[in-house]
Amino acid sequence: MKIGITCYPTYGGSGVVATELGKALAKRGHIIHFISHDLPFRLREFSENIFYHEVSINDYPLFLFPPYSISLASKIADVMCYEELDVMHVHYAIPHAISAFLAREIQRDRASLVQRCKEAKIITTLHGTDITLVGADPSLSGAVRLGINRSDGVTAVSKYLRDVTVQDFKPVVEIRAIPNFVDTTEFVRKDDCGRFRAAFAPKDEKLLIHLSNFRPLKRVGDVIRIFHAVQERVPCRLLFVGDGPDRPEAEKLTRELGLSDKVRFLGKQEAVVELLSISDVMIMPSENESFGLAALEAMSCGVPVIASRIGGLQELVCDGKNGYTFELGKTDDATTQVCALLENDALYKRLALGARQTAEQYDTDKIIPLYEQYYEEILAASLNKI
Repeated sequence: MKIGITCYPTYGGSGVVATELGKALAKRGHIIHFISHDLPFRLREFSENIFYHEVSINDYPLFLFPPYSISLASKIADVMCYEELDVMHVHYAIPHAISAFLAREIQRDRASLVQRCKEAKIITTLHGTDITLVGADPSLSGAVRLGINRSDGVTAVSKYLRDVTVQDFKPVVEIRAIPNFVDTTEFVRKDDCGRFRAAFAPKDEKLLIHLSNFRPLKRVGDVIRIFHAVQERVPCRLLFVGDGPDRPEAEKLTRELGLSDKVRFLGKQEAVVELLSISDVMIMPSENESFGLAALEAMSCGVPVIASRIGGLQELVCDGKNGYTFELGKTDDATTQVCALLENDALYKRLALGARQTAEQYDTDKIIPLYEQYYEEILAASLNKI
């Protein structure tokens, strides 16, 4: 198949999933066309089956805010037509689903004047905040629902997100839950990172880790408060990976609690596997997660996860199997869970093994065929209507 993919190319779960999906599909022989304003940050290696189309943004001085969604729609329409796409798969309802819908209308209008182009089927994948945050804004909810209903197929990254979307938007199309995935051959614990670990934990302390885009819903302050309590009982250090709006406040809180020498803010990193390989526990106290891709990647590297009992995380983190969950904001409970893991070697080894076994259930080779099957269903359904 010839498949177009549009996603946010920046640091974040939806962009990672979309990029890894395209890479995996390309390895399986499909032709993939990425369409975005920048190269997706995980699209590093060359593939003869992968192409990138950059969206140019008009800087005409009349526009206070350049109309990216319209520029994107025009580029999608061109790629749909001239590359003869079978499927246009957009990730995130706003603005991508709306841009894809507009692109199809551009195609149809063009056909009446110049030429008739092959009409790609639009698949929209919902990732979370496009429904729970952006979609909750009354000024945008109508556009979100339109984007969903004008798609030929819609998927959600968890059963939780599917159910929330159905409840809040009452779409007329069926939504298929297809979970996020991880390449367990890439995300596997490396045994040769001893010197790497020593750079962060020179006295062989335990290492806690948090990966996120530092948005308010990630509650990075809770991560610091949990660590502050844990390090009073167990010698440990904390690694922060990622960047975002709440990082300055997190750094301030770290200084106020006298933890500056025990906490490292590493910013955005590509060596995620190496960092997870030297870590002992991941802390994820988010107030909302539709799935929790960072948690899955940690589990694939044998790192148990301590997470808030919310959203899609409840489908991934199982108490006593691959980590523990706690009620949102109950940092004392999270502290107890982290300490229990770090103070009991037998328990830790069992949960670390359980984490890896959980990740294997979400391996790329098990999930990608679900997308291929879904594409084929949508294409077959359209043929049956002819």
